[in-house]
Amino acid sequence: MADLELAKKLNAIAWAAGAITLEYFQVDTAVESKADDSPVTQADRAVEEFILAELEKACPGIPVVAEEAVSAGSVPASADRFFLVDPLDGTKEFIAGRSDYTVNIALIEKNQPVCGVVHAPARGTSYAGGRECGAYLCRGEEFGDSASRIAVRHADPAGIVAVASRSHNSPETDAFLAKFEIAERVSVGSSLKFCLLAAGEADLYPRFGRTMEWDTAAGHAVLLAAGGGVMTDAGVPLAYDKRDQTSDSDFANPHFIAFADPEIGSKVEKMLKSTDIAKVG
Repeated sequence: MADLELAKKLNAIAWAAGAITLEYFQVDTAVESKADDSPVTQADRAVEEFILAELEKACPGIPVVAEEAVSAGSVPASADRFFLVDPLDGTKEFIAGRSDYTVNIALIEKNQPVCGVVHAPARGTSYAGGRECGAYLCRGEEFGDSASRIAVRHADPAGIVAVASRSHNSPETDAFLAKFEIAERVSVGSSLKFCLLAAGEADLYPRFGRTMEWDTAAGHAVLLAAGGGVMTDAGVPLAYDKRDQTSDSDFANPHFIAFADPEIGSKVEKMLKSTDIAKVG
């Protein structure tokens, strides 16, 4: 399946899934706690069930690693090609009635995200793209025209815009950003942080806190499609299908830094590998 065709299929699935989330949004939805104390709602489960069924129709036979299924103990075998799904990224934002929660779907090939969509149902937008077709800002299920194409910008070293997590800021994040000339800090929930970089609205997103692969894969795919990148705090590209990790659970990410401008990426890589920042994060 061609890159653009797959991105359009994933976008259509995400929009339909987003409509399900809106049925539960800003109403008295019951909240439960999973084994890791993270919240889960009926919306998470209903949306994931829908996405799994739609992916099987659109791309039969491709395994899917989905957040709620993994939480329930359903984990497919490792594969060179598989989908990563977060049915409702930013559940805390969703529960609080804020609009920056998302539906995330990404295709992983050989440990890297190659196509993905991040849909923000309450905002009526999505960001979709792939390594061959580029990245797009979508106001509906259909996209592909040049007017909706997005790309990272060339950053101004004297005025970098940094994105930080609304719920998970840390002293390590502050210490890292102190090494740059930060003109503005923007806080937003969920994987929309990656999308701000992809759309040329921000330059740098450090995350010195725990995330899972389904949290990051779709946003990572869109950012790559737009010309940016993501590296771990060891200065190597963030990879996927991480299992049997001695320091954390399956699919857990290390700390990472997402960047828009490749020049900033080069600077970050050098900083991460230097002695003065080796212990940051």
